[in-house]
Amino acid sequence: MTRTTCPYCGVGCGLRVEARDDGSIGVAGDETHGSNRGRLCVKGAALAETIGLEGRLLRPAVRVGAGDASSLETVSWDAALQKVADGLRSIVDRHGPDAVAFYVSGQLLTEDYYVANKLMKGFIGSANIDTNSRLCMSSAVAAHKRAFGEDLVSVCYEDIEEADLIVLVGSNAAWCHPVLFQRIAKARERRPELKLVVIDPRRTATCELADLHLPLRPGTDVWLFNGLLRHLWRHRVVDAGFVAAHTRGLTEALVAAECDGGGDIGEREIAEIAAICRIAPAELLAFYELFASTDKVVTAFSQGVNQSSAGTDKANAIINCHLLTGRIGKPGAGPFSLTGQPNAMGGREVGGLANMLAAHLEIGEPAHRRLVQQFWGSPRIAERPGLKAVELFEAIEQGRVKAVWIMATNPVVSLPDADQVRRALEKCELVVASDVVESTDTTAYAQVLLPALGWGEKDGTVTSSERRISRQRAFLPAPGEARADWRIVCEVAQRMGFAGFDYAGPHEIFDEHARLSACGNGVPGDCEAPRIFDIGGLAGLTADAYDALDPIQWPVVGGAGSGAQRLFADGRFAHPDARARFVATPPRRPANAPDEAHPLILNTGRVRDHWHTMTRTGRSPTLATHAPEPFVDMHPQDALLHGVREGSLARVSTRWGAMVARVRHGGGIARGSVFVPIHWNDRFASDARVGALVNPVVDPLSGEPEFKHTPVRVEPFEVAWHGFVLARREPALDDPTWWTRIRGAGFDRYELAGRKPIGDRAAWARALFGVDARDADWLEYEDRSAGVYRAALVVDGRLEACVFVSARPDLPARNWLSSLFCKQRIEEADRVGLLFGQPIGKGVDAGPTVCSCFGVGRETIRAAISSYALRSPADVTARLKAGGNCGSCLPEIAALLR
Repeated sequence: MTRTTCPYCGVGCGLRVEARDDGSIGVAGDETHGSNRGRLCVKGAALAETIGLEGRLLRPAVRVGAGDASSLETVSWDAALQKVADGLRSIVDRHGPDAVAFYVSGQLLTEDYYVANKLMKGFIGSANIDTNSRLCMSSAVAAHKRAFGEDLVSVCYEDIEEADLIVLVGSNAAWCHPVLFQRIAKARERRPELKLVVIDPRRTATCELADLHLPLRPGTDVWLFNGLLRHLWRHRVVDAGFVAAHTRGLTEALVAAECDGGGDIGEREIAEIAAICRIAPAELLAFYELFASTDKVVTAFSQGVNQSSAGTDKANAIINCHLLTGRIGKPGAGPFSLTGQPNAMGGREVGGLANMLAAHLEIGEPAHRRLVQQFWGSPRIAERPGLKAVELFEAIEQGRVKAVWIMATNPVVSLPDADQVRRALEKCELVVASDVVESTDTTAYAQVLLPALGWGEKDGTVTSSERRISRQRAFLPAPGEARADWRIVCEVAQRMGFAGFDYAGPHEIFDEHARLSACGNGVPGDCEAPRIFDIGGLAGLTADAYDALDPIQWPVVGGAGSGAQRLFADGRFAHPDARARFVATPPRRPANAPDEAHPLILNTGRVRDHWHTMTRTGRSPTLATHAPEPFVDMHPQDALLHGVREGSLARVSTRWGAMVARVRHGGGIARGSVFVPIHWNDRFASDARVGALVNPVVDPLSGEPEFKHTPVRVEPFEVAWHGFVLARREPALDDPTWWTRIRGAGFDRYELAGRKPIGDRAAWARALFGVDARDADWLEYEDRSAGVYRAALVVDGRLEACVFVSARPDLPARNWLSSLFCKQRIEEADRVGLLFGQPIGKGVDAGPTVCSCFGVGRETIRAAISSYALRSPADVTARLKAGGNCGSCLPEIAALLR
């Protein structure tokens, strides 16, 4: 049994993994880990399904030829590493260090991040190393630094359980941080008086547990929290002693919030804020009064706050309210940034962002630069901030950056204005990609591909949202010729002629990282208040001690058993005078407003069971069923106005790009907005990269893009036919107009649509599988007048494939058909059902999946609620098991009960 850490979100759940003698893998929650206490979400529980070598990049390769005629040629590690080192060295010699860049990832381990940052900033001499964490956490980082003097999260998960009021802002925690959300749910069961307020334009699954949901207008968070600051000030809900002794800048913040210091916040003012935010005045006032009357408040915020052109101001507006009331550094109180990726915080610790040095030190401070350069013994040090993610790829297209090394991320899918990223990589002189997957939208543009170790194979540390450092440990052998990212970076550095990269293992890198963090607290003349990030107490660990390291929260200054649960209990912050700063946050609208051509607002984000660009979750049948295809969620009245219907295909377009998706009415979207998930890409769909639609406007301080507010148009995508294929073998698809693909249990599922009519449907269907109907067990039915065709291939009594085509999008239920692939021999009733298009007799359709852990469908839950008079999610769990494992589906079960 190996104790390790989950590779998904920033909750940082501990795992116990067993590699069994038969080659199978068992994954369970680690009851001893402080982050999850044994709980797992459905993604963590399904990790074993994602392990395998199919599609893996196993050997170094270089691209030969150009354009469509190019191909990958396997080469030795020596040849690949030398090509990268020579290419980087040549470009630096010809154009200077700022002509090269690294684009890295919150999926990297801290040790990988550390050496990449060291190579770029200390030896190549440029700060052009940025990370995909720029896309999710950089606004929180900028806000923390403005308010606290350093990128610091004050609270811990126990504070959420001890709070009397939890405010979730721009966070669908039920889906995006489900284990943390289940801790909230359990806390409410123990203490029903604990209140939950959700502030989000959408009514998400998280709202099912909320006492109050404020569906604010997208982009108006600063107005709302400035109004709260005014309400608190005028009602004298102020910790005057804390403000006087430990803060600065209150007057300026109040002026920016338009607070004149006199009188109560009146009905007219509440009405004005409510109108701006599109919230009922009574509900807005109820929130303000609840916040004012509750001492123990945690305000947790996530991408809905961060991913905005005003994301930094939104976060600071929240922090201002906690500083005014002194609700920070105390049990059950504080602002809490919920991290999106498993090691976004670890990357920030080592300076993985283009505007930071390692150990939370500042590029703009000469003393900090000198310290880091001396510590590394490097020939140079970056003297100014580098290019942030969006401007980095703009610089590549402009020819200012001529080489980019992309590690563990897929920017052709994930960045805004993603077609611009494509154009940039097409023009770039040298593109290197380190990845675990051979074929992604990004590796298609790489001249050199370097095979990296994946989760379960690599060894190092990650840091969670609550500053908890945990070990990721290997329990699988390295596949093929794959190597650890830190080792790849170090070997390139050595081939470039740089010393200081001869580590024996990740424990030595961690030791150097820990020692530098302690040195950072001794910068001569730096400030009265030392850096708070300090893990010097973990320096000097032997390889064995590093391997045995238990999860611990930083700062760690007195040995491996003395972490810090929460920060600021002493009222001391990291600014030179040890005081926190109120920050003036004058509100401003998003940069791009809807207009006649693009009258709706596009919001993007995650769904429950997928992750990023699906290179891992796309391998799991369990995770494929909840959201099996790209969709656009919109209000029914908006759909009617724009001529689209639920279940039909729609073209979604902006000034920057377009895509095609299935129309859905999820019931949680306000009029004027649409929601599209971020996950689908060219490996899983023909035309579904929503990043290509997102505007490239960024926050001026953090550089984080405006993923939540892009003007968009929705219109019908007319096709002649709709269809789907479920098959154990790959069908010979003849370039349909639109397609998507997901993994099923023993088969793949393809959704199809075409603008060109199918002439002979029977011949077309047989050609998909190379079937001669005279020699095969081939079932088929056709209604030519209705444009309906159904067929199935049976081999030795087992369903091998089925295909359904119709002129309409309302095709037979896929879940029931999927269940037939689990049978070793289908029954006669199944054969009839295949032709009839629905189950016969006992094979009742379970409906769309709600509980992925136990495979329980919506119709099964509805039937049980009706038949057994079930009244609570606990009743449903007792009857069907649904919701009894990870709990991610409990909000949906609650919605069905409601």
